[in-house]
Amino acid sequence: MSDQVYLYIALGIYFAAMLLIGYLAFRRTSDHEDYMLGGRGLPPWVAALSAGASDMSGWLIMGLPGAIFVSGLLESWIAIGLLIGSYLNWRLVAPRLRAYTEVSRNSITIPSFFENRTRDRTRLLRTVSSIIILVFFTLYASSGMVAGGKFFESAFGGDYTLGMILVVVVTLAYTLFGGFLGASMTDVVQGLMMVIALIVMPIVALFTIGNFQETTTLITENNPVALSLFGDGSLSTVAVVMFILSGLAWGLGYFGQPHIIVRFMALRSPQEAASARRIGTSWQFLSLLGAVVSGLVGIAYFAKFGDGPSDPETVVLLLSQVLLHPLVAGLVLAAVLAAIMSTLSSQLIVCSSALVEDTYRALKKTPPSQKNLLWLGRAGVLVVAIIAGILAISPNDSILGLVSFAWAGFGAAFGPIVLLSLYWRKLTNWGALAGMIVGAVAVFVYKAIDSALGIGLYELLPAFILALAAAMIVSLVAPKPNEEIEREFTETGAIVAIRDRKEAADAAAARVEARRVAAEESSGQ
Repeated sequence: MSDQVYLYIALGIYFAAMLLIGYLAFRRTSDHEDYMLGGRGLPPWVAALSAGASDMSGWLIMGLPGAIFVSGLLESWIAIGLLIGSYLNWRLVAPRLRAYTEVSRNSITIPSFFENRTRDRTRLLRTVSSIIILVFFTLYASSGMVAGGKFFESAFGGDYTLGMILVVVVTLAYTLFGGFLGASMTDVVQGLMMVIALIVMPIVALFTIGNFQETTTLITENNPVALSLFGDGSLSTVAVVMFILSGLAWGLGYFGQPHIIVRFMALRSPQEAASARRIGTSWQFLSLLGAVVSGLVGIAYFAKFGDGPSDPETVVLLLSQVLLHPLVAGLVLAAVLAAIMSTLSSQLIVCSSALVEDTYRALKKTPPSQKNLLWLGRAGVLVVAIIAGILAISPNDSILGLVSFAWAGFGAAFGPIVLLSLYWRKLTNWGALAGMIVGAVAVFVYKAIDSALGIGLYELLPAFILALAAAMIVSLVAPKPNEEIEREFTETGAIVAIRDRKEAADAAAARVEARRVAAEESSGQ
């Protein structure tokens, strides 16, 4: 049996497993809230692995190892920033967002939460949020499709466009019908595949080279500064500081990524965020470490044996093909696809919610039926996928470049507003709107300024600071006291403070019953 056949068998098994999970999720998806948020029933381990897998995308196995392969550990500041940011996101945002979104009129999307939290009656906040999601997620989804096309070019010598279309079609198949639950359950399998591949690959490569000492010698001979976190000394102190700040600033982006923080909203209870945090942070540490080491070991391997990758972002793909049995290599390649598809599916679900829940449903005067919303959500997934696919047909940037810009857009536009919504009582709808617009615009403006002047600072950091300042200043200038907002803010704090899971469940049940009674009394009047 030829090597190529083994590869196709492994990919076939992976595709079949993803479609099966999507079908099982479809069987459990009965209404619009199930489709968008899985009925708020995710166990902590599912939420943790799903958040990690949907976060990392193709850049974890392609973009990051490729950057390390070219520049060495100087590029690892991104990984350090992401690890810190992910931990803080689980610590600061997860429990409070899970509680607050349910308290505040059972918000099932980020834009609806912003609107309900600030009691925005203009609908501007929800509309602008949806536009930002659609713009940046279309770019983000496009990066995943580019990664899929590159994957098939490198792994099979196939056609870029055909490979991209195949990845999109399979992802669409389980996302269209399985919805949020389908995306989350496939993320679990994909997350496990990714971390196993990133642990196995560098270990096998290390033993093939010989030993640790020989590997480090080959790395330093080929690139004397590859093992330095601070470059080769040719860069000025200011340039190094800018590079480090830029890498660490990636961590700020976590607070505003809708496809990640929506997993927090879907947890069974705020109290389960702690165990999810431990699982998610451990997964992230191992995955990032494996990606960084894979890039370094790739330098040593190809320095010794030659025939390195023509595209640095395919270094892990090439290592798997030359080092492993074809069937095992096929599973590693499937892990690359897992990284791509897990993020893509999550992005499509969030885009669908922006179109249906936050645009169509918000503007329609008569409430549509749950069945219509369910099918409109699926149509939204399809529309966004088509647009992103058109953009990906002729890519003009690297995977990491596309991801970094979209990451900055969400981090600056939504990150400050999420934090202020959860921890600052005085945030108003106009303050949130100002911060959101300033953050999104600043990313585009600063990117252009940096390209012209060569400042070298990642656009997320200045845009985040400007958005935070704008939201706070406008909220203080035009304060809008509201008793409902005060009550919900206090109630959220009380729920998060509950440590016992049973006590928290009893409190949640009491709130549901109180709302039911109030609704009956209101309808009776």
